Amino acid sequence: MKEIPKATAKRLPLYHRYLKAFHDMGKLRISSTELSEAVKVDSATIRRDFSYFGALGKRGYGYDIEYLLEFFGKTLAQDRLQTVALIGVGNLGNALLNYNFKKSNNIRIDAAFDVNEDIIGTIHNGVPVYDMSELETQLQAMDIEVVIITVPETEVQSLAPQLEAANVKGILNFTSVRIDIDSNIHIQNVDLTNELQTLIYYIHTSNH
Repeated sequence: MKEIPKATAKRLPLYHRYLKAFHDMGKLRISSTELSEAVKVDSATIRRDFSYFGALGKRGYGYDIEYLLEFFGKTLAQDRLQTVALIGVGNLGNALLNYNFKKSNNIRIDAAFDVNEDIIGTIHNGVPVYDMSELETQLQAMDIEVVIITVPETEVQSLAPQLEAANVKGILNFTSVRIDIDSNIHIQNVDLTNELQTLIYYIHTSNH
C-alpha cells in the first residue's frame, strides 16, 4: 500500500460515516459523484483517495457500500474499541467528557487527569478523574495509547516525559503549544483560535 497523505487520512472517517448512513438507508452501491454530493468533497478527490487502497470500485458500477464499510472499518480500526485518556478537566475538558464521542462506536474516554483536588477521585459523566501524579502508571495499567491534552499552555511540555514513559502512541493536542516529544508519537494539533482566524481570513479575502 502506498503511503497515505495526511489530508486523505483525515477524510476517511468522513467517508465511513456517510457510507454507513447510506447503508442504513438500504443503499447497496454508490458512485463517486453521489458520495461527493453528500460529503462535499469533489469526486476526483474521492477517487484519488480511494485509489491509495487499490481497486475498490468498478468503472460503470461504482462502489459496493458494504465492502467499503468493511474495508474502511478495518483501516480505521472501527472493529475494536479505542480507549482514550483526557489530560486537563477545565472548560474544554469538561465539554469533551460530556460529548465523549457518543456518535462513535469505537472511541471512548476512559480516564481523565487533573491537578484540581476538588475533582480528583470523582466521576465525571462516567469517567474517573485521577491525580496528575498517577498519569504514567494509570495509562500503562489501562493500556491507553491515545491522549487528549487540554491543559494550560504552561503545563504542556512537562507532560512529555510521562507520556513517553507510558508508551503513548498518539496525542490530540488542543493547546497552541507544539510539544517537543519522541518522533514516534503521532501528534494531531487542534488550535481552535488558529482555525477560526483562518476561517475569518478566507471570508474577508473572498469578499474583496
